[in-house]
Amino acid sequence: MRLISKLAVIAAAVWLVAAYVPGVQVQQGWTSYLLIAVIFALVNAFVKPVLKLLALPLLLLTLGLFLIVINAAMLGLTAALTERLSLDGFVPAVLASLVISAVTWVGDNVLGLDED
Repeated sequence: MRLISKLAVIAAAVWLVAAYVPGVQVQQGWTSYLLIAVIFALVNAFVKPVLKLLALPLLLLTLGLFLIVINAAMLGLTAALTERLSLDGFVPAVLASLVISAVTWVGDNVLGLDED
């Protein structure tokens, strides 16, 4: 049940991004949002830890701000893996990743999904 809730929060965050961030397009339909959420969750689970380890010196040098670039890269990789999400450059990817991070943080806290 927790996994389904997490995917629903990510799908809602992607819906908000598609609605309000210029330069981000998603094919309409709730299945598109769920598919993007699944791919985004898998990319974050398997690729992001490796990228964070490789970028550790930059993360330390920038006091963690380089995570914004890593999050944008994860969203870009998600867009590359599915034809249902398209990004029009780096700035929309950064804005979208910030919105997705904020919405998922709030959603996880409201639903109690951040507790392990």
